[in-house]
Amino acid sequence: MASFLIQLHDFWVPTLYQIYSMLLIIYILMSWVPNVRESVVGVWLGKITEPYLSIFRRFIPPIGGMLDISPIVAFFVLRFVVAGLQYLIELLIQALY
Repeated sequence: MASFLIQLHDFWVPTLYQIYSMLLIIYILMSWVPNVRESVVGVWLGKITEPYLSIFRRFIPPIGGMLDISPIVAFFVLRFVVAGLQYLIELLIQALY
């Protein structure tokens, strides 16, 4: 059990965080290029990232009607969640030893 938690803490959580962050960045950058979000890759990325981003878009309106800062807040929240998850895993590892 402890080896699983160590792998989860040291490899899986940071790796999944990096992958999801990259997918978010790619999806956000795709909004700058016309019709890219309608491609197969854009639709696929939308299915993965939009549920998470839509949480923040509900509460944070675009500034001036155009500038959407909700992805920035989403990145901060994601980082805090990952740090909290890693802290909880550390506590579990310490409890096992």
